[in-house]
Amino acid sequence: MKNYFKFTLDPIKFLLFWLLFLFLYVVPYIGILDRFESENPTTSEAFSFLGLICCLILIVISIYYFFIKMYIESIGYKDQNIQFHGTFGRYFGKVLLGYVICIFTLGIYSPWFMADLTKYFMENSSYNSNKFKFKGDGLTLFLIISFTIIVPSFLMAGLLIFGSIYIANTDVASATPYTYSFLLIYLFMIPYIYLLYKWFVDFDFKEYHISWKTNFWKSCGKILLELFLSVITLGIYMPLASIRLYDYFVKKTEANSPDRTLHFGYDLEQGRDFLFLWGQSLLCIITLTIYTPWAISKIGERVLGKTYVVIPEDVE
Repeated sequence: MKNYFKFTLDPIKFLLFWLLFLFLYVVPYIGILDRFESENPTTSEAFSFLGLICCLILIVISIYYFFIKMYIESIGYKDQNIQFHGTFGRYFGKVLLGYVICIFTLGIYSPWFMADLTKYFMENSSYNSNKFKFKGDGLTLFLIISFTIIVPSFLMAGLLIFGSIYIANTDVASATPYTYSFLLIYLFMIPYIYLLYKWFVDFDFKEYHISWKTNFWKSCGKILLELFLSVITLGIYMPLASIRLYDYFVKKTEANSPDRTLHFGYDLEQGRDFLFLWGQSLLCIITLTIYTPWAISKIGERVLGKTYVVIPEDVE
């Protein structure tokens, strides 16, 4: 039997924090970048610039708490919504400590910081008085980032350096190493996307363990195809790519207990979903993103409203 989820986000309530995000982060960030690029900053001005950027990042991470809290509490199943029991004070303390450690470790601590925040949100959420338990850890995320971002970045830097030296002594087009570098980044971002989301969908609820049951190469091939179609259509295909990937991975999600397995699914309507997502995106563009809270609410209501879990009759 299919049991569907629901999404009940209040766009008016979300709008307040969205405006805070725009005016406390986006507008100042654009202003700082514009000023920095239009002048030749001294060393002290450059440090001031970095300090301001750090403050803006801290602001956006703080606002992020309210976004995620509203997302979590808007997810419903049957006649109940998920409840969130965390507090901003506890969250901000974690953010401040983790942020300082990230700065002093030159970003090395970032995966553990991300894992700690994910665990905080997950384990302070409950449904029907039963809490979720996140299984991901910082070391695994560190390895994912290292092999899909850091190592490719060094390869790209090496390609650019040796490519530039080679070009200086030959007649090869100067854009060649940059083209290869772009393709290298593009290809390595695919396993990063896959592994990051697989790392995130790994938690326990009651006696069930929820995770993806996927094949690495097939999944990366699916992501590659959808991204390729999005690129060659100049982004026009992107909404359909997003919903097709969502449909693919939702159907690869399982909840396993010692005596049964529950399967998830999505009622995909490619044409209607594509037009709906494009319509909501265009409204966000036309209104200079002011419509975004309503778009999130409507998209969440449509997508989660067609997402289901198959429950055997003996579990009902």
